[in-house]
Amino acid sequence: MTNFKAFWVEKTDDGVAHSVIERSTDDLPEGELLVKVAYSSLNYKDAMSAKGLPGVTRNYPHTPGIDAAGVIVESTDSGFTEGDEVIVIGYDLGMNTAGGYGQYIRVPANWAVKMPAGLDAREAMIIGTAGFTAALCVDKIEQMGAQPSDGPVVVTGATGGVGSVAVALLAKLGYDVVASSGKAEKDDYLKSLGAGSVISRADLSEENKRPMAAETWAHGIDTVGGEILSNVIKGLKYSGSVAICGLVASPAFSTTVLPFILRNVNVLGVDSVELPLAKKQEIWHRLATDLKPDALDKMTTEVTLDGLSEVIDSIIQGGVSGRTLVKLDD
Repeated sequence: MTNFKAFWVEKTDDGVAHSVIERSTDDLPEGELLVKVAYSSLNYKDAMSAKGLPGVTRNYPHTPGIDAAGVIVESTDSGFTEGDEVIVIGYDLGMNTAGGYGQYIRVPANWAVKMPAGLDAREAMIIGTAGFTAALCVDKIEQMGAQPSDGPVVVTGATGGVGSVAVALLAKLGYDVVASSGKAEKDDYLKSLGAGSVISRADLSEENKRPMAAETWAHGIDTVGGEILSNVIKGLKYSGSVAICGLVASPAFSTTVLPFILRNVNVLGVDSVELPLAKKQEIWHRLATDLKPDALDKMTTEVTLDGLSEVIDSIIQGGVSGRTLVKLDD
């Protein structure tokens, strides 16, 4: 038995309460791996869990944190040994299973990926679920034949966690990245990540009743949904693809069959939670090699467990840009 610190969310008559408490590894659920967590990260889903919003966590009190990277201290699985560095994202971690905002987690072995050479725990958690999702989006459009010579790639919601990493990944691969953002004060930030140009969110959010628009984007990565996604689809060039992974604006969007049957375009869904482990390992390997972002520190704010509540409130209100790294080590 080992005692450790954990971020604790309780539901009260007045809403939710946050605190940092001491827990025991005996309190953790069953699983083949006990991991000492070095870093986690803050995603919007974590904030939803921490605020008690529906659709993420059913039972409280609870420790959120859908991301974790650290070192195995106990293993009953032959595929892992004590001292292995691992990454755990997705599945039920931080949703209804005690998550990465605790200094220890216990998880099934088939949730864990060994840390690839070229990446460490800090870098892995700057990337986190958000950056991993961005990499999946890039991988998806590449599977459809995307290459830098095709022309500009638009990234919507570009100052967010997924968007920021997507901009950096595409720029590293040589794409002409057009970042779409509602935060005019973040233009320099987006260009520092590799965006060639920045357009206002308003440029893509106006209702357009025409079934198609001028061919503008070779490809796209959309993190927001709604009218913006509709307009990206209408503006895709022939055989263009847009990977979709978010719904900040709306889970619904409108279109017709015309872009698909006249311009041969593709809308590609992306999920990082239930992705098969072999594909997760492949993407993490790419994030340690050809897809490793060059601008990780430029997009990162670091906090400890004691500073989480304030940042959680800020991300819910749309006040967080880039990635928030959560340091667990004392």
